[in-house]
Amino acid sequence: MKQIQWFPGHMSKARREVEERLPIVDMVFELIDARLPLSSRNPMIDKILTRRNKPRLIVLTKKDLADPEITKQWLAYFKAQGHSAIAIDSKNSRNLNHIADAAKVVMKDKFAKEASRGMKPRAVRVMIVGIPNVGKSTLINKLVHKKVAKIGDRPGVTKTQQWIRIHKDLELLDTPGILWPKFEDYRIGLRLATTGAIKDDILPRDEIVMWALRYFLAHYPGRVEERYGVAEIERENLEDVLQTIAKRRGALLSQGEYDYEKVYHLVLDDIRSNRLGTYSLETPADYRVDADEEAVLHDALADETISEDAKEAVSHLESVTAEVNHD
Repeated sequence: MKQIQWFPGHMSKARREVEERLPIVDMVFELIDARLPLSSRNPMIDKILTRRNKPRLIVLTKKDLADPEITKQWLAYFKAQGHSAIAIDSKNSRNLNHIADAAKVVMKDKFAKEASRGMKPRAVRVMIVGIPNVGKSTLINKLVHKKVAKIGDRPGVTKTQQWIRIHKDLELLDTPGILWPKFEDYRIGLRLATTGAIKDDILPRDEIVMWALRYFLAHYPGRVEERYGVAEIERENLEDVLQTIAKRRGALLSQGEYDYEKVYHLVLDDIRSNRLGTYSLETPADYRVDADEEAVLHDALADETISEDAKEAVSHLESVTAEVNHD
């Protein structure tokens, strides 16, 4: 499976700064996109927080854009992993008042110890982390009720760290969005590209759209039919789907040929603008590995006839499944 490598210099610097600043904060808000929670979760940051044993609150952003039933599944999933998690709609300021309360719950044991030593109550100092375009700046601006952090739909807008006082109970240290050096699973890159979390020139647009259409046809077929007039019989052939969209939307060239580039642009814009409705691009069930499959992984690692490269690949898969499947 193809890998995607993209790691701008400022992200490498930001990763080092996150590690350096962790000791001065009480906890971390780990922001992930509710539409693709694990694909938008930086495994490097997760390992750093786990290694430092730093308390965290997982914040599923863009709740208003995600499939509500699947978001419920993800909240239950993270709870089963032993994490505190909350889903929010930053743009419409829904559930934002719960964030400070959730942070206090996470920190109650530490603050109780401080109080027993005669220390005065103080604000929770929080580092906020997440990949580009996950909604960090939007969340901060809504919490503080004014524009403090620069926002935009382009990944990588925030490139420096800054302290922001929300109110007497909460202080935030904002950090730049950080991606990991490469996506081992090409599908992760496709999911991120579909939502616009990575720049459009990282992956071929036709591959992004073809994957996204297949996903919507499999999980939300009625949306595609309603939006583009695609008949059920046409769903079996993606070429027919693209041509139907081209005809319905006037994406035709002078010789009557189909303007596929125009189709790719309009489909991707429809998805990102939620004209196809709320959606989620992955579920907890997508990451479950049963006992038989786990046994195969262990046997493969023990097999002396398997090359070192193959063992490394199997070992990586095993580590990924271990991280996401503690059920």
